[in-house]
Amino acid sequence: MKSLKIADHTFDWGARTYVMGILNVTPDSFSGDGLLPRPDSPPISRNGGGEGGVRGAVEQARSFLASGADILDVGGESTRPGSEPVNAEAEMVRVIPVIEALAAEFPNALISIDTYKASVSEAALKVGAHIVNDVWALRADPELAGVAAKHNAPVILMHNRSNPATVEVREQLGNAYIGSEYDDLIEDVKRELMHSVRLAEQAGIESERIILDPGIGFGKTVSHNLELIRRLDEIRALGYPVLLGPSRKSFIGFTLDLPPDQRVEGTAATVSVGITRGADIIRVHDVEHMARVAKMTDAIVRS
Repeated sequence: MKSLKIADHTFDWGARTYVMGILNVTPDSFSGDGLLPRPDSPPISRNGGGEGGVRGAVEQARSFLASGADILDVGGESTRPGSEPVNAEAEMVRVIPVIEALAAEFPNALISIDTYKASVSEAALKVGAHIVNDVWALRADPELAGVAAKHNAPVILMHNRSNPATVEVREQLGNAYIGSEYDDLIEDVKRELMHSVRLAEQAGIESERIILDPGIGFGKTVSHNLELIRRLDEIRALGYPVLLGPSRKSFIGFTLDLPPDQRVEGTAATVSVGITRGADIIRVHDVEHMARVAKMTDAIVRS
């Protein structure tokens, strides 16, 4: 598997685990860490103050980078089960000022834009983003693959079978998928991811610039998520680097009977096991703690 070069950064897959820190520029993140405090928040600006403004995002990014984050992942639309969609214009109002500020404040930092919309990706890549993180793996917007190819941007392709009709909501534990069905979980996920890989390559995205994400929590039951982590090496065997994003998710809450703000230990367990199964990147909220978990696990399994 070839190394990936992005700007001045080289990802040497297999040498260590890389850490992606989550910057949710939303009012309704499932994890409670959204940088917008409420649905009726005014548009943010470069001069916005407090936790609801760009300044809050910059300070969170500063902490992430100091704690070992390799990538800052900026998203402006909640992807929790049952969340309300956000149109492209509203999403850009949220994320573009943040990306501009991050690029100015941390010129050497790598920034990914967490979106499935071509217009949002285009705007983000123009102002400083380097990577496209698409939760619908190029299947929601047929123009997105071309945008990434034009900018020579790596893409993260996430498996997703989300269906609001199969969502169960439990107080404190959050939303989870209970009725998702697969003929064969791992084979179905592999087949659908490879379909997205073909879409990427047909658009001109080089194979070494493709990263796969099995989509923990997206259209999968608790048992599906546990199995995916346990068998992550089978996704890795497809020949692409793998991103794992289990952080604070409801399958941990349902397993431990705990709300999002008490899932750090559960997240640590999933991260550690995921690394032993071949995860190359972990996408997390608690960067300081999970960077330590990754470093310790790497010392055991990659030495």
